[in-house]
Amino acid sequence: MTEDEETKLGVFEKYLTLWIAICIILGLLSGRFLPVFGQYLDSMKFGQLSIPIGVCLFFMMYPTVVQIRFGDIVKATKNPKPLLLTIIANWVINPPLATFLANTLLPGNPEFIAGIILLGISPCTAMVMWWIMLARGDLGQGLVNTAVNALLMVFLYAPLAAFYLGVSSIPVPWDLIALSVLFFIVVPIVAASISRWAVINRKGQEWFDEKYVPFWGKISIVALLTTLIVMFSLQGEIIINQPLTVALIAVPLLLGYAIMVSVTYGVSWLANWSYESSICNTLIGSSSHFEVAIAVATTIFGIGSGAALATVIGPLMEVPLMLSLTKFGLWTSKYFPRNKMKGQIKEVIVASA
Repeated sequence: MTEDEETKLGVFEKYLTLWIAICIILGLLSGRFLPVFGQYLDSMKFGQLSIPIGVCLFFMMYPTVVQIRFGDIVKATKNPKPLLLTIIANWVINPPLATFLANTLLPGNPEFIAGIILLGISPCTAMVMWWIMLARGDLGQGLVNTAVNALLMVFLYAPLAAFYLGVSSIPVPWDLIALSVLFFIVVPIVAASISRWAVINRKGQEWFDEKYVPFWGKISIVALLTTLIVMFSLQGEIIINQPLTVALIAVPLLLGYAIMVSVTYGVSWLANWSYESSICNTLIGSSSHFEVAIAVATTIFGIGSGAALATVIGPLMEVPLMLSLTKFGLWTSKYFPRNKMKGQIKEVIVASA
């Protein structure tokens, strides 16, 4: 990041890593010393979807989608190779890798193993778009890839879960999957398309790029920080009271994450794809749809089971890991060809540079 860019950053953007750390600590402390707060948040659900987290994820998704031009989506569909890599990473490599690592590193802990497997077959379809924006990746490709993942989840999740868990019948949370697709993909796309058209026609492209997009960029940061407080407050007591268990579960998750990042980023580099495309592939290929994994784990094994605990630890680890990956991506972007991504956030969220 240049000095000129840095001077344009606000307090939120410039010290984003610090705010994330503070919010994680606040969430942990509130979950430990104010458990009633976490219980209250946990009670706010629509079906199996957490309303507080759902609202926050929406306000993280909208600011990313509103920047995407229709031409960016068309361009992404004309180059299917990055999408193919994402599909292979999420649905061909990650499930058996998660199964192998869990069984190898956690022998004698079948419920922990099950939780890690459920995370391994649940590719992310919501928060990952925000990380792509933060890393200055290709948002058009990201939207196409996450939409395809959401569609594939409808057909592949149940058979993969049954195969890798060795369970004959998997209670797939269709309502949660449908709500996730509707709330995190369909609604943001529709809202962003309408508002983008209306604002540009009324105020012009320059005002949209220089005023509207940066404003929603700041809103998305607030939404992320609020999400962290909510997520960690819900599980703060468990993390503080069972640190050894958390560390045990973290080992295969961390190793799996490192392998998936290396594979997707390495293949993208060898293929000489642009940085914007490469970091998009890597972020999507290494993240998970924790809401679905948690719902299935609690349905099959129970809310207090080891499987449920493992699926909860996953997303809590994913946030600092994703932040680190965005930093790593921006640092290594000089080794990749670059595309000029028009219409995306420029100086608003570049704290990771």
